[in-house]
Amino acid sequence: MNKKTLRDVNLNGKRVVMRVDFNVPIKGGVISDDTRVQAALPSIRYVLEQGGSLVLMSHLGRPKGTGYEVEFSLAPVAVHLEKVLGRKVVFAPDCMAADDVVKSAGAGSVVMLENTRFYAEEEGKPKKTDDMTDEVYAAKKAEMKQKQSVLAKKLASYGDLYCNDAFGAAHRAHASTAVICKYIGESVAGFLMEKEIEYLGGAVEKPARPFVAILGGAKVSDKLAVVKNLLTKVDVLIIGGGMAYTFLKAKGHEIGKSLCELDQLDYAREMLADAEKRGVKFLLPLDNVAADNFAADANTRLVGNDIPEGWMALDIGPKTTALYAEAIKSAKTVVWNGPMGCFEMPAFAKGTLGVCQAVADSDSVSIIGGGDSVSAVNKSGLAPKMTHISTGGGASLEFLEGKVLPGVASLSDKA
Repeated sequence: MNKKTLRDVNLNGKRVVMRVDFNVPIKGGVISDDTRVQAALPSIRYVLEQGGSLVLMSHLGRPKGTGYEVEFSLAPVAVHLEKVLGRKVVFAPDCMAADDVVKSAGAGSVVMLENTRFYAEEEGKPKKTDDMTDEVYAAKKAEMKQKQSVLAKKLASYGDLYCNDAFGAAHRAHASTAVICKYIGESVAGFLMEKEIEYLGGAVEKPARPFVAILGGAKVSDKLAVVKNLLTKVDVLIIGGGMAYTFLKAKGHEIGKSLCELDQLDYAREMLADAEKRGVKFLLPLDNVAADNFAADANTRLVGNDIPEGWMALDIGPKTTALYAEAIKSAKTVVWNGPMGCFEMPAFAKGTLGVCQAVADSDSVSIIGGGDSVSAVNKSGLAPKMTHISTGGGASLEFLEGKVLPGVASLSDKA
């Protein structure tokens, strides 16, 4: 990663505006999972240890962008951070009007700004209504971009340099993740960002081989570009979850009521042909756990790779789990994004947990690519056996697609 990090700049006496990802689950003011807060602590502590002070900013949830909404306030997160950090955290209730709070906080202080998404300018995209012409929308878009720049300048004014440690938001060209870099001296990566790029970048560009990618989840359409890009990189591609049945249908199998995207069948055939041409092993389910209803207490039966009429496949079967585990066993690099079935329901969790165990047991650099895969790994209790668990679902997917992430591209290059 040819981008400056916190280690490359003098932090003594400097105020660092740091974008973190504190988009944590909160109910009744209580944080149920503070993984993302914990992940940001190394960068936060390093700045303070080096004699710097901090202005932290983050989004939380999806507010309307029209002002304060109590359920999306970061105030409870500031209280929680103060506890885990063991020092005072000053909360600024408006990210656009925090000058006095920041100035009065003094050297060595930690200030946390309120949710940046309380302003529509953060995302920088106007909403398009059905009756809006393209010309009107283009004008509104230009106006919003100007407002986004104003917000970015204001956020930049709170510090001497910028640090992005929010990989989970790095695929967004928002005021606080990318545009801010235009208006501040230097922009560097935090330790979490550095780690994410190191592992994901290493896996995609210089993987130890055999390189095995595991893709699951509901829809092929969510991972079109990922499949296409990975076929140029991997030795084995394993497909599970709902997306597998579009591929099976494309191969001529009966899939019953299983999830299928009919408009993606040609794409699926194209990818299967591409894999064959490149010599990539493209593994699909041999057997499946089928249900007569999408419910935890549904009647189930074990079937082959043809699903009977009236039944839907909700998990891979034991033969498939064994096949996938065997492929994973010899891998030196594993990237996994997406579960093998509806693992949230115990009756359909065995395939995902079996793959999880295989990855944990393998002698590989294992990278879990965010989202439901992370939930599955945490649920299995095998998280400590994984090399790296990504904090960014959407960002890791776009990285695997080969896309440039604005939140990374906008950082200062190393000399």
